[in-house]
Amino acid sequence: MAVFTLPPEMITFYKYHIEYITENAVNPDKRRYAVEGEAPRHYIDIDVYAPEGANPFDSMPRKWYDAVAKYTEDTLQAYGIVPWHIDVMVKRLTQAFKDKDLDRILFLSADLGHYVGDSHVPLHTTVNYNGHLTNQRGIHAFWESRVPELNADDYDYFVGRAKYIKNPLDYAWETVEESHWQKDSVLKFEKELSEEFSPDQKYVFETRGTVTMKQYSQPFSDAYDKKLNGMVERKLRKSIIAVGSFWYTAWVDAGQPDLTSLLNQKVSEKFKEEIEELNKKYEAGKIHGRDHE
Repeated sequence: MAVFTLPPEMITFYKYHIEYITENAVNPDKRRYAVEGEAPRHYIDIDVYAPEGANPFDSMPRKWYDAVAKYTEDTLQAYGIVPWHIDVMVKRLTQAFKDKDLDRILFLSADLGHYVGDSHVPLHTTVNYNGHLTNQRGIHAFWESRVPELNADDYDYFVGRAKYIKNPLDYAWETVEESHWQKDSVLKFEKELSEEFSPDQKYVFETRGTVTMKQYSQPFSDAYDKKLNGMVERKLRKSIIAVGSFWYTAWVDAGQPDLTSLLNQKVSEKFKEEIEELNKKYEAGKIHGRDHE
């Protein structure tokens, strides 16, 4: 969806490669448990940096090296680095545009979109990321997957045009902060509804292929979405415009290179093989990679 927020100078290129970007946007999750240093790029448990009731954003420096000086890099890696990594990815994408490196433009665009999406999920900003501290296990997938799965056809995906982001790091932090303050509602409303619905009303069993799985019911999901006043859709819409805006910002900062010259190029076979090998190693959990740069 983010492709359609782009200006004419970019949209032809991204539409041409939309299938690749869509398919590969899930790669960061595939690497998450197979590549050392990948997992912290998806979240930040910001609430560990301040006593309960205090504002953790008052304690955390926004600049990477200031945060390292205060908390050490090991601590930051332990509790997540998503806002800083988004900034790193924008810089990498900017350089890829400057170099007119098709492989890296597509790879980085897909990865960046994934991390930006994660930063819009409230439960990616708290140590209680799956409700395990409040007896609400499963709430992460409920908010992030089940609710949109049931309601996606009714969402409004027309979010306007991408805009230039003057300071990507500040923008990433503002997104994380907004998401974090929404996590209280995410947890509280599920807890309240769980007291109103009996277990057989809250859950259903669905068969997909040969697998039968326990899922939140449609009535419970609808009641939750109503209590949240459409938060999931609003966050999805914000993430779409944010992804497009980060891509646009990288392109502008690269000097607005002519992307039509890349339309005759194809993703290199070597690059395809590297991605395929990465995916295979993900299944086997054999690969280790670099940490935050």
